[in-house]
Amino acid sequence: MGKDSAVELEVGHRTVRISNPDRVYFPARGETKLDLANYYLSVGDGIVRALRERPCMLHRFPSGVSGDKVHQKRVPHGAPPWLSTVRVHFPRYGRHADELCVTELAHVIWAVQMSTVEFHPWNSRRADTEQPDEWRIDLDPMPQCGFDTVRRVAHVAHEILDELGAVGWPKTSGGHGMHIYVRIKPDWGFSDVRRAALAFAREVERRAPDDVTTTWWRKDRDPTMLFVDYNQNARDHTIASAYSVRGNPEGTVSTPITWSEVDDVDLREFTIATVPDRFAKLGDLHEGIDDAVFSLEPLLEWADRDEREGAQDPGEDA
Repeated sequence: MGKDSAVELEVGHRTVRISNPDRVYFPARGETKLDLANYYLSVGDGIVRALRERPCMLHRFPSGVSGDKVHQKRVPHGAPPWLSTVRVHFPRYGRHADELCVTELAHVIWAVQMSTVEFHPWNSRRADTEQPDEWRIDLDPMPQCGFDTVRRVAHVAHEILDELGAVGWPKTSGGHGMHIYVRIKPDWGFSDVRRAALAFAREVERRAPDDVTTTWWRKDRDPTMLFVDYNQNARDHTIASAYSVRGNPEGTVSTPITWSEVDDVDLREFTIATVPDRFAKLGDLHEGIDDAVFSLEPLLEWADRDEREGAQDPGEDA
């Protein structure tokens, strides 16, 4: 394939042109831009479900993941007229942006054509971008924290979710940690969702004090501990979606798993080369996520209790 060649992909009823399809994006195994597009085609139902109707920040790598990364909020001029966007506001800066809002797989493949590797959606949807419908539990290991600790803490989180009557949907982060998503009623703003997430994190810390910290300042954390990052629920904070590829040489994927897989999962096994076959066999393990909706009221009661007992919050901007 010549370096100036292009291919056209049929995506539903759209045709999406992929330029420079043979450009190497992932040097560990030589996967190309076209390999990336084909990966997203193979997990189409899953990636669209994860992104559907959410404002989405794009992490673009125009020269492949060994080159510079571009954080793109605004859809550029010249995008096709069939592309869906949603306007979001950034009050602190007095600005707004029209971000990609995926409603069909062609939108994802267009983003790949624009050199997007990672998809980072908001936890709210375009019907009301100020009312989140997703609570995100981010199990973030510190540099000297092993993955066995992540496994133990995931089980503690699962235990608490069961006690609350909430359904948690785990996935690998594509990096070193794990994420758990919970669908919630869109009845609260970002501050309340974050406050509920902090109350949950504190409960995990109480039950696993040797493994978990909620200390906000990184410099103050024990490097062997796991941080439950409640601030991922703050306004305009995003993390890689389910089925998003990550921008590393191996092309690892943030992959949904079952709770029974937590003890044996190997993060390195989930890549753009392996996840398509897994998806073909298992389907989307997050398929039922929109049917299991949780009310944050019990967690907000925990937050009230913690504050009465003197618990301090460093604040969203800390």
